Amino acid sequence: MIVRTLQNVEALGRKVDWGNGTSHRYLVAGDGLGFTICRTVCRAGLSTELEYRKHLEACVCISGTGWVTVADGTRHRIEPGTMYALDQHDQHVLTVDGGADLLLVSVFSPALRGDETHDPTRPGASGYE
Repeated sequence: MIVRTLQNVEALGRKVDWGNGTSHRYLVAGDGLGFTICRTVCRAGLSTELEYRKHLEACVCISGTGWVTVADGTRHRIEPGTMYALDQHDQHVLTVDGGADLLLVSVFSPALRGDETHDPTRPGASGYE
């Protein structure tokens, strides 16, 4: 059994600034479960264009609000209790409303190494390789 607290995750060096927020990686590839689970904070007022070509991702919003917009322009409201899953390696833009950060529980499959980050300043979608 693996049991970790937020403090344990930080002590393991698994708090990562992913570009427009932070990610506490509770489980990573080295844990041997085949998926990653994160506490992901997305900074208020920012938008990030993302695409995971090698990973599927599902997120559940815990607090804050925003939008996820897919490549065809369809926008989905994100608020506490909303889950979205990128089941087709969907290119998307995650936009956080101003005023408060967006807190998500994120799950990636296959598992992340744990040190991946994004570069939101580069043109186009950012993703983990």
